[in-house]
Amino acid sequence: MATKEKIMLFMNLFSLAVLGQLTTSWAKDRLFDPSKLTMFVDELPDMPKIYGFHFISGVPKSKSLKIGMFKKEWKFHRDLPPTPVFAYGVSKHTATVPGPTIEALHGVDTYVTWQNHLPLKHILPWDPTIPTAIPAKKKGIPTVVHLHGSIGEPESDGNAKAWFTVGFRSRGPTWTKKEYHYHNNQQPGNLWYHDHAMGLTRVNLLAGLIGAYVIRHPDIEAPLGLPYGDEFDRPLMVFDRSFRIDGSIYMNSTGNNPSIHPQWQPEYFGDAIIVNGKAWPRMTVRRRKYRFRIINASNARFFKFFFTNGLGFIHVGADSAYLNKPVMTNNILLAPSEIADVVVDFSKSKNDTAILANGAPYPYPSGDPVNEANSKVLKFNILEHQEPDTWRVPKKLMEYPHPDLSSASHTRYIAMYEYASDIDEPTHLYLNAKPYEAPVTETPKVGATEVWNIINLTEDNHPLHIHLGLFVTLDQTELVKVEEFKSCMTKINDAIKCQISKYARGKKIGVPAYEMGWKNVYKMRPGVVTRILVRFSYIHSNASYAFNATSEPGYVYHCHILDHEDNAMMRPLKFLS
Repeated sequence: MATKEKIMLFMNLFSLAVLGQLTTSWAKDRLFDPSKLTMFVDELPDMPKIYGFHFISGVPKSKSLKIGMFKKEWKFHRDLPPTPVFAYGVSKHTATVPGPTIEALHGVDTYVTWQNHLPLKHILPWDPTIPTAIPAKKKGIPTVVHLHGSIGEPESDGNAKAWFTVGFRSRGPTWTKKEYHYHNNQQPGNLWYHDHAMGLTRVNLLAGLIGAYVIRHPDIEAPLGLPYGDEFDRPLMVFDRSFRIDGSIYMNSTGNNPSIHPQWQPEYFGDAIIVNGKAWPRMTVRRRKYRFRIINASNARFFKFFFTNGLGFIHVGADSAYLNKPVMTNNILLAPSEIADVVVDFSKSKNDTAILANGAPYPYPSGDPVNEANSKVLKFNILEHQEPDTWRVPKKLMEYPHPDLSSASHTRYIAMYEYASDIDEPTHLYLNAKPYEAPVTETPKVGATEVWNIINLTEDNHPLHIHLGLFVTLDQTELVKVEEFKSCMTKINDAIKCQISKYARGKKIGVPAYEMGWKNVYKMRPGVVTRILVRFSYIHSNASYAFNATSEPGYVYHCHILDHEDNAMMRPLKFLS
């Protein structure tokens, strides 16, 4: 290593130490062997429920909530020591990982004051050499909450620079207000809330700052006859973690390019698979239909879910919207932040047990194959006797508009780049070859429909998430002569001048039927141009937004592999009247 690099490394590590973030040493990085943890010994938890509305004289009215972020200890497994975590809850005692499930009603406003009660120092290492929220006095943990899938006002979107520390003592440059306003005027469906602070998203979520949010619309959902109620309708938040022998969460404190980024790694993968806060839990079910709202809350891990006994999944929704009609599959490929809303009929099982398993390599799609630990997710113990089942899955679900290309007012090209060091290790990732701080280039009109061509010039599959928007994937086309096209794009970053039509003429890849609906995340395959139709308006009605989408601080779009998003695969999205 060159002398200059040694000096840089020393200075960076020293600054981290001063900030109190190098909380571990190699001597303390003794990992807990996941093979020593017996699977399926803990019951699957049902997270606490908070209602974002209340009834006055039988009429649902808006409600104001106060939800805090607390440091506490959490038991991820019967035989694992308690783990220090950051958790959402109305109090430290009731805070959980994941946080409480918030249930909202369509058309009824919910107000939440998110309160930061976290300590001055983080429980995980973080890296100030990537774009990061750092308080002026370098004290306190910046946090800000994004409601993923929300069609809501910019001031309550959880902008990465709208962060705040304990007691709102320090605030980011785009901070606007303490109380967030969720209008809940969108279509019914599944959302989730999580931290979104600049450069700290990966570590704040890893620490536990995640939770489910469901918007219900009983008038149009009840007639469907889908499984309902606490027993038969369950959110499942699935993620991966590694632990030290003392129970603490393990995250490598040395980067893959330590002379450039002392801590940042391109992906985080844990050995244990966690569902609703327990490692490889179990659930006893009756021989009838259940609805599972499966949220992949991992930093970087893709899941390819399947049942070991051959049971199938009936898809009724994807991300935050219902499908037009149900789709039956034997497996589900779910990227970080994606949501699969499925019904499973346990009366079809020929066995008394069914294991929900995982077969996705990591990193996806060309990484290591799964092992014994990360190939198992959740065990269902199925009661023997058959029983009447009043739930059903109708032939038709929700009729939302089909994609109409003639309505598109603009076509955009969004290219994904990964940059490497002299030792061929990733240093950072950009969208359209620009850092987050570069002037905004995506400025749609409120209510517009646009075509976005996502050009993935990396070797990874990137789940792209667009705030405020909903989109349908139209087609996926493999690039030919990828290196030749990439060479041109790297130089000038202009798909038209680089003659994309000359290169986007490879194999057409079909969009899976269960992903043909309106989504807010989609998996962008490597070496492929994915064409999406993005709609910046409601899909369930022609009503205008009940808020001003052009106000500050605007929105963003980004890769939802959190390690990529933090460094720095995210761009601003601003709207015009």
